[in-house]
Amino acid sequence: MTTIDTTDTNDLPPQDPNAVSITINGRTVAARKGDFIIAAADSVDEYIPRFCYHPRMSSVGMCRQCMVEVEGPRGPMMVVSCMTPVADGQIVRTDTPQVKRAQEGMIELLLANHPLDCPVCDKGGECPLQDQAFSHGAGESRFVEEKRHYEKPIPISDLVFLDRERCILCDRCTRFADEVAGDPLISFTQRGNNTQIMTFPDEPFASYFSGNTVQICPVGALTASPYRFKARPWDLEQRESTCTTCSVGCRTVVQSSRDELLRYQGVDSDPVNWGWLCDKGRFNFQSTNSDDRLSTPQIKSGDSFATASWSDALESIARVIRHSREGSVAILGGARGTNEDAFMWGALADAAGITMRDAQLDDGLPASVFSYSQATIDSACAGGTVILLAPDIKEELPVLYLRLRDAVQKKRIRLIEISSHETGLTKYAWKSIRAESGTAAAAVPGLLAQADIAVQLASGPVVVVAGRPNLAESASHTMNAVDAVLAVAPSASVLPVLRRGNVRGALSLGLAPRNGNDAAAILDASAKGNVDCLILLGADPLSDIADVDLARRGIAGAKFVVAIDTFLTASASHADVVLPAAAYGEKDGTTMNLEGRVTSVVQKITPHGTSRADWMIAVELMTLLGHESNFTALSDIQHAMSAAVPGFGSTTTTVAIKRDGVVVSVAPPSTASVTTSVAAPRNSYEFRLDLSRKLFDRAIGTITSPSLANLATEANVFIHPLDLDRVGAAEGTNVRISNSHSSIVLPVRASSSIPRGTAWVPFNQIGADVRELVRRNESIIDVRIESM
Repeated sequence: MTTIDTTDTNDLPPQDPNAVSITINGRTVAARKGDFIIAAADSVDEYIPRFCYHPRMSSVGMCRQCMVEVEGPRGPMMVVSCMTPVADGQIVRTDTPQVKRAQEGMIELLLANHPLDCPVCDKGGECPLQDQAFSHGAGESRFVEEKRHYEKPIPISDLVFLDRERCILCDRCTRFADEVAGDPLISFTQRGNNTQIMTFPDEPFASYFSGNTVQICPVGALTASPYRFKARPWDLEQRESTCTTCSVGCRTVVQSSRDELLRYQGVDSDPVNWGWLCDKGRFNFQSTNSDDRLSTPQIKSGDSFATASWSDALESIARVIRHSREGSVAILGGARGTNEDAFMWGALADAAGITMRDAQLDDGLPASVFSYSQATIDSACAGGTVILLAPDIKEELPVLYLRLRDAVQKKRIRLIEISSHETGLTKYAWKSIRAESGTAAAAVPGLLAQADIAVQLASGPVVVVAGRPNLAESASHTMNAVDAVLAVAPSASVLPVLRRGNVRGALSLGLAPRNGNDAAAILDASAKGNVDCLILLGADPLSDIADVDLARRGIAGAKFVVAIDTFLTASASHADVVLPAAAYGEKDGTTMNLEGRVTSVVQKITPHGTSRADWMIAVELMTLLGHESNFTALSDIQHAMSAAVPGFGSTTTTVAIKRDGVVVSVAPPSTASVTTSVAAPRNSYEFRLDLSRKLFDRAIGTITSPSLANLATEANVFIHPLDLDRVGAAEGTNVRISNSHSSIVLPVRASSSIPRGTAWVPFNQIGADVRELVRRNESIIDVRIESM
């Protein structure tokens, strides 16, 4: 079972003014003012039974199971330990006959209506109610009346089922939805003996974080559809790891049975995820188990692929690299893998003279973003001002959204958001400014000069959260905006929010662009016939790059394409050789999150088919190309990494495998891009295009996870209501969006949060591909919208 870490309140320095001393069961315990008795007891492993209490949420005292006895002026009195703060000199007893009777009585009351269906309940074997009925219950019940019955189970979303008969009204799920996620979509209804948990009529539990309510539910009232009836806890083997779905780096427990991944559970890492996971990160393990995975190397023969041996496939790749022109081999990708994968592919590139390489797919920021003073998630949330020059954090980095939202709700920070459309954090922002695409940098000086903002910036630390808010504009616009902030607040630090799982690690350990040869430059060179061998290292440019025309021309122009991936993606289907790669959960290593924190990832199951880790493929290619390689095990690579990469020496295996890992300071090589940015002629068109992503998409890892496959929505174009009138279209009708490059048709929606003259389209949804309108050599994209 997954446990939640709590702060060790017993390690306080004697001079701490917030320290108090209490006695629990005759044992002196150091605690902090404001702590509840239950937290102080947890710090010294004095377990007090509980159902409603959770250290990451407010205390409500709903279940009354945590009753303890506290000495008072009139003698011992019973109090709820999750609602009673510690006080200096307090004497607490958790094991008196009175406490035992109270706990037995509460268990008996909870079981009066609780169905005894443990044999068919997914929570059986890891159920706090079941455990505490044995450890703190009376052993028998005086209730013989018929129990309550409800329709069961009710699917309250695509991912969660509700069984109201099992609910003990602990308020955990409702508090999480309201306090933590900000999605109060599940709540109490009715009163008294008929009180129950329910969603609102005709409104599903459509939260990005619904899986957390399943994990924290102390009974089987909420169950996850991907795990229902799959295994018992004693059937599961587990190891602690790090989620790489995005770059937040949430700590997880990976659980498997019979060599199949069955469940991910969140683990409380204090500097990162606090035990929470987004639903995409929690449930996409199904793609690893997919029967559609690549299992053997494939070599293209005519218009189809033929199965090949690893030796034949690798030799064919090595032969092409050996005979390629100087400077004509390129590597795209690497952010999907581990640090060890990136280091070995970087070493291969160095040995073979491959200068064209980029772990990003033209949707991030230049490596120079790491040259600023760097912030961490904790420092961004600790206090002061956070300026958002980033995409919608809720859509791209969901658990970072939870951390920032918590910091705002608890009044630790003030958010200033500069964006071209409303985001998940807009309603929590102190100031939310709508800036048309390409104008953020120009807007910053005047904005930050406002009197109240200037006072706020001077009052404490400033952190700039920097990413790509609009994929239809050049990254230079974001970098210019960051520089404009730093000109006003030179002591500010920057938290780069690059999206892909290990993109910072890949850039830092060998796969950053050299000589301006970023992803766009590589594809442009390939389109011009200057790339003899293009290696796609877990990259799918046809699905991911904003300029899909450039991706098509780049892949078509390469004389030889190698795809190393887990699935036959849109780009891999055009390859000459496809190699099956080991997926998450199938290999050991380390990863680096967006703040530079290095943590471990672990192998839990056997790699699918003959799949291999990326580093193994790089080692074999180095040998075939005649370069000496003494790497035979992962530990060899980790030792070489520590020796070769400045700042990485502290991340020994023993440090990285600790729950919170370690933040390292590694600066990727920073070079200016050679790509010329040319602005589109605005006066020829009527709208400026704003392109972004949604969490649930049509990417290969999502559509091969059955529980996530249907969560993407229809693509729409969003414009201001006055612009809708100007276009002459009705809400929900199709409009034509065009420019000199292409034309597409999408339904139109009105949103007053969109600046006039802006057209916002989340591109990774179902429907026409708006990327047909984007060209990388234009720093902004203008379009015409016409009714049909």
